[in-house]
Amino acid sequence: MPQPTRFKNPQAEDSQFQLRLIVAYALIVLMFLVLLSRFIWLQVLQHEHFSTLAQNNRISLVPILPNRGLILDRNGVVLAQNYSAYTLELTPSKIADLAATEAELRKLVDITPRDERQFKRLLTESKNFESIPLKTKLSEEEAARVAAQAWRFPGVEVKARLFRDYPFKEMTSHVLGYIGRINQRDKERLEEEEKTANYKGSNYIGKTGLEAVYEDDLHGKVGFEEVETDSGGRAVRSLRRTPPVNGNTLKLALDIRLQEMADKLFGSRRGALVAIEPSTGGVLAFLSKPGFDPNLFIDGIDTQTWSNLNNDWQKPMINRALRGTYPPGSTFKPFMAMAALENHAIGMRDIRPAPGYFTLPGSSHQFRDSKKAGNGMINLQRAIEVSSDTFFYKLAWDMGIDKIHPALAQFGLGSKSGIDLDGESIGVLPSKEWKAKRFARYKEEFRRWYPADVVSIGIGQGFNAYTPLQMANATAIMANDGQVFKPHLVQQVVDTRSGKARIIEPMPTRQIPFKPENFEYVKRGMEGVMTRGTGARLGVGLQYSMAGKTGTAQVVQIKQGAKYNAAALAEQYRDHSWFIAFAPVDKPRIAVAVIVENAGFGAAAAAPIVRALFDYYLLGKVPKDIEGTLKTMPTDTANDNADLSN
Repeated sequence: MPQPTRFKNPQAEDSQFQLRLIVAYALIVLMFLVLLSRFIWLQVLQHEHFSTLAQNNRISLVPILPNRGLILDRNGVVLAQNYSAYTLELTPSKIADLAATEAELRKLVDITPRDERQFKRLLTESKNFESIPLKTKLSEEEAARVAAQAWRFPGVEVKARLFRDYPFKEMTSHVLGYIGRINQRDKERLEEEEKTANYKGSNYIGKTGLEAVYEDDLHGKVGFEEVETDSGGRAVRSLRRTPPVNGNTLKLALDIRLQEMADKLFGSRRGALVAIEPSTGGVLAFLSKPGFDPNLFIDGIDTQTWSNLNNDWQKPMINRALRGTYPPGSTFKPFMAMAALENHAIGMRDIRPAPGYFTLPGSSHQFRDSKKAGNGMINLQRAIEVSSDTFFYKLAWDMGIDKIHPALAQFGLGSKSGIDLDGESIGVLPSKEWKAKRFARYKEEFRRWYPADVVSIGIGQGFNAYTPLQMANATAIMANDGQVFKPHLVQQVVDTRSGKARIIEPMPTRQIPFKPENFEYVKRGMEGVMTRGTGARLGVGLQYSMAGKTGTAQVVQIKQGAKYNAAALAEQYRDHSWFIAFAPVDKPRIAVAVIVENAGFGAAAAAPIVRALFDYYLLGKVPKDIEGTLKTMPTDTANDNADLSN
């Protein structure tokens, strides 16, 4: 049966349609509001951010590295300079097959095993997106060959870079130090000091010596160039350039001619020499032998070369002048004499015995003199001249360490001089407190100060240990009648933009409160060393007044009753040769301390070096045959700690 036809309700359908329209309209409005809010967010609220991003996509900031500052000696001779050269650099992230690329590059450039070792080391230390030098200092022909084939090597570039050069190499290595590639430790330090921005694009930083101490002056300020780039990142044009500020120039008090003469006089022997201008504290010469070539470190030294330097028994990496500590031997006696006079332990006119040996009360142990028969009855001045051990043994025993220590500390012994180099050793000026602290982990019997400890200290042996720098500084103070200047290498810092010099003013830091007549007395004793004492033969023909003191420092103790025989000992166990001096005596222009390791008597090895050096500095005399001059120069070793058993 057919169903009856149902008629639609037009009113209901119309209502439903209206509802749909409202929903659709609401959705459209909602979507429009969402789009509008997003538009406001992007175009209004985030306008500056996205504008910056767009600008950065179009503009690149390229760092422009400054030229590192020069280092000059006092006469303007260049000690550290820069030169431009090409480097072959690889960016690992842009190279699909690194080994294959290296193999192809070898056909164009001579890549040595050292280059390869250095590249592998830098590869492990660097980030993948950084360019790493495969070979530095390309010849122009090599650079042209690589440039012509550049299309074959994506990720390979030939770059022009500035390199550091030290023309005097080993001779100035322990003064100037060296620069090297910035490592992770350097980066962390730069971040801590908030200096990272000034090292954008920089690969090198001062590592040691003046290069490290004056890094802020020498580095300069990085500049930037705004470069417009296309969608492929290629430079289109330069928009703006902020030039770099080149590093400042350091002008030193050092006289490289004097340094060179000292180096020649030393020859192949080990040791150190420090020469100071007493009236300013300026360091005229600062030599540590042997040295090393700082040019080896600029691009990162390879493992084999580093191992060779550190395993060399002569230890060329040790700055002996700054860090080497040695017993001063008899060069200590003038300062002991000052301590005795100031403490009224002896008078200028007192005559005392200087026998062949000294014994402590109640003991049979003999502290022998270098002269078997002794020196008879002498005063303090004569004791300095002939270097009488027994005289100073007794003097030290009478004074005691509590009087010796504070007086000797006035000369800067046992403390840092404050020179503008890092890593200075403090040395050892013995005291009861020092011994207790030094042997704190040992039994009480080792920590205790025994009266006998002071005896050998009186002649510069025992616990005494000082650097050549400290001895040179103390000698300069003696020459200057107690006026103390801080030793310094840098004399001026010259601004590269203005040309104005920031001068390191030679201001005295203090005056030792000792009597002028005591200084005069001891200085005349040191002058007597060169006219009628242990250095008398060395003083023959002097055309200027000179005060000095020879010294021989024991390396190993010899048994009671035994005689020192250098020939029977291995070289490293032989005595060190010391000499301190200043000249002219009344108006000193130079004060020197020199040690020649394992060279024996002070008058035989160290003193001739100083005499020749003074002749050169004060008179302009240049020995024609340096080796021959030193061999034939008259010496007298009779009274210079030849026998120091104790």
